[in-house]
Amino acid sequence: MKIKTQTFLIISFLLINSVTSAQSKVTAQKVGDKIEFRTNGNLITSYIVSEYEKYPFFFPVNGPSKANVTSMRNALYPHHSSLFFGCDRVNGGNYWQEGLERGQIISLREDVLETGGIKAVIENECIWRRPGADAPIKDKRKISVSVPADDKYQIDFEISMEMLMDVTIQKTNHSLFSARMDMDIAVVNGGTLVNSEGESGEEETFGKRAAWMDYYGERMGKTEGLAILQHPSNDWYPAPWFTRDYGFFSPTPMYWPENDEYISLKKGEKIHLKYRVVVHSGDHLEADIAGEFESFKEE
Repeated sequence: MKIKTQTFLIISFLLINSVTSAQSKVTAQKVGDKIEFRTNGNLITSYIVSEYEKYPFFFPVNGPSKANVTSMRNALYPHHSSLFFGCDRVNGGNYWQEGLERGQIISLREDVLETGGIKAVIENECIWRRPGADAPIKDKRKISVSVPADDKYQIDFEISMEMLMDVTIQKTNHSLFSARMDMDIAVVNGGTLVNSEGESGEEETFGKRAAWMDYYGERMGKTEGLAILQHPSNDWYPAPWFTRDYGFFSPTPMYWPENDEYISLKKGEKIHLKYRVVVHSGDHLEADIAGEFESFKEE
């Protein structure tokens, strides 16, 4: 009996070790005002925390082909910074659009917690500030990056927001976790935007509640994209989506508040939100985004 138990433990160890060794290792390293996440020397994404930026954000967000799937601002939408988190119309401040004097989400610290394993993990603490006003919110973010398969990168973004005073967020479409896709992938250029309910394009998905949404397109002969998954534990889950065929999508309740005017939060109240970003090859079926969500919701 003892020999069988020992044999079982050895086999279990070997199986676990083989799975771990097969999954790509990911590193996180501070480089100036950003943290670079890499696998096998290749850049997955950089998390930029510059004091000269509106808010921390991810850029680039590279797909398995090593090409960036997001867009870093343009003349029409300079407030779209790739993959980011922010909010407009917070106690009279603007923590989304350009103009640091209107409001800014400032990184107080960014610590690398894990690096060199099957995932790299950082913790980032931020304060929401603007000149002439007390800070309304502070937040703590946990960001994990992993490579579950050769054709997938995964970014887990978990944020806890604490209200430092009574907070009123006026109805706004500029809010919370958002992605601006590369123009080659946008629906207007032949890309696809599809949600967990099978609805597609801006006309069908705008304002609709859905657990996840995927945005992908073909370029250089390859199909590649980015999906955002909302965790069922999130406040307001499943939040309705603000979508644009030109390449923008964001799950947000702020454009559809219950009283159609604003969202009120009390001093000391905390909002917890978890998102998973899957950067993938192929379409949403080939990437099995529905299956990815089933795994995510159990975590």
